[in-house]
Amino acid sequence: MTDIRRLLPIIALCAAVMPVPLAAEQPGRITGVGGIFFRSKDPKALMAWYRDVLGIKLEAWGGAAMAYDAPGHPPAVIVNAFGQATRYMDPSQREFMLNFAVDDLSAFLDRLKAKGVTVLKRDDSDPSGKFAWIVDPDGTKIELWEPKAEPAAK
Repeated sequence: MTDIRRLLPIIALCAAVMPVPLAAEQPGRITGVGGIFFRSKDPKALMAWYRDVLGIKLEAWGGAAMAYDAPGHPPAVIVNAFGQATRYMDPSQREFMLNFAVDDLSAFLDRLKAKGVTVLKRDDSDPSGKFAWIVDPDGTKIELWEPKAEPAAK
């Protein structure tokens, strides 16, 4: 019992300096994006294009389940709203744009070009990585992003 009593001041000090969890760390919070769902004139044909052209593996139920533990995959899903007047999603008339992370943008674009996909633009100058844009058969703009490599730990 004496040993525990000696530790009580240390335990009290540790409890006093430990960070208080933020509200976002409490149960009842959003943990991530659980899916992206959108309308299509021909959903089966569109998902076949995503499979055949983009190489996205489709599940038996017709959609894709994309894991986020692939080597080099970004550690987060970005969610952001743009103003109504933005031209960033042009030429798409859709209310949204898809962004897919890729491991090698040049190789991926070569594969897309071989399948007849037009690359709208490419930008290798962004501080967060390399980008390119294409449009799917429904007219949805797709942003392809090769994240900037993290510096090697020293």
